[in-house]
Amino acid sequence: MVIYGTRPEAIKVAPVIKALEKDEALTPIVVVTAQHREMLDQVNEVFDIVPDVDLNLMSHGQTLNGLAGRVIAEIDAVLDEHRPDAVLVQGDTTTVMASAIAAFNKEIPVVHLEAGLRSGDINSPFPEEANRKIVSQIARAHLAPTTVSRSNLLADGVPDENIHVIGNTVIDALHWAVARPVDFTIPELQSLNADDRRVLLVTTHRRENLGENMINIGRAMRELATSYPDLLIVWPAHKNPKVRASIEPQIADLDNVVSIEPVDYGEFSHLIAKSDIVLTDSGGIQEEAPSLGKPVLVLRENTERPEAVDAGTVKLIGTATETIFAEVSRLLDDEKAYLEMANAVNPYGDGHSALRSVDILHELLARI
Repeated sequence: MVIYGTRPEAIKVAPVIKALEKDEALTPIVVVTAQHREMLDQVNEVFDIVPDVDLNLMSHGQTLNGLAGRVIAEIDAVLDEHRPDAVLVQGDTTTVMASAIAAFNKEIPVVHLEAGLRSGDINSPFPEEANRKIVSQIARAHLAPTTVSRSNLLADGVPDENIHVIGNTVIDALHWAVARPVDFTIPELQSLNADDRRVLLVTTHRRENLGENMINIGRAMRELATSYPDLLIVWPAHKNPKVRASIEPQIADLDNVVSIEPVDYGEFSHLIAKSDIVLTDSGGIQEEAPSLGKPVLVLRENTERPEAVDAGTVKLIGTATETIFAEVSRLLDDEKAYLEMANAVNPYGDGHSALRSVDILHELLARI
């Protein structure tokens, strides 16, 4: 049983589901909680995945505790009905943590995809850092993306024989998506392929950046847009109204800032490919953009993905307006600095992580 609830989870489990569908011995039972409704559906549609169970749990204004309680209760009933041999979860959302607990309490082996990420700060990102540490105490098999993640798990006391370094399935998904021809459906993007301007892609949504940090990000976008009139800034606006309220007033009157609704995964992959620089507080984009040779500046003070920082494809810059402006300007003005980041080797894998995951599932289930 593969359980997921958000767009990032959907992207990373999709290659595993597709690989399981082709396997002669294993059958996937796909369960979605719909922690993200619209964005989750978009990814499932791109990968032609139809869930076997759709719990549709998210409601307006729901708290983390409310969601966790509902996931545990609903997944408990689903496990009773389908009685899977194992449960696979990905990453660090509330869906992941609660589903893993529900499976553990049923004595069903938990497989954790993208295991071992650590920022070292229990409050950043929140609540993800706590969620992934909790799942690490529960999982029977840990599918770690890198050797750094493996080291983190060993430091937490996870037995070495339960850890498997497989790369990151996000690379499998990205290669699949970019290889498919896609036409931009949003009018503001339809001329992008014929536009010679450099493109700065900005995404931001983290809870810890809400408030003054988010306002600072908006101010930096404004300063960049006015200082570089030949730069096109594309901002897919997150659905969170607090994010929009902080950034929209800063950029509303700027002709070279395009504010769009979130696009589906296929279009977003091509948007990354078209971009020159990515400015983000997202986790997954830190893995995706370097695979396409795009420098990533991260709007955070720490990251659970230090491999990309060490490799030189990603740089942590925080959320101070002047720092954001300076770091983006450096890449725009200094070709050598740009090429050093763009040509650095991506540490997240070769696009075959899903097949390795299925091989490990075979090994695990053969021992049960």
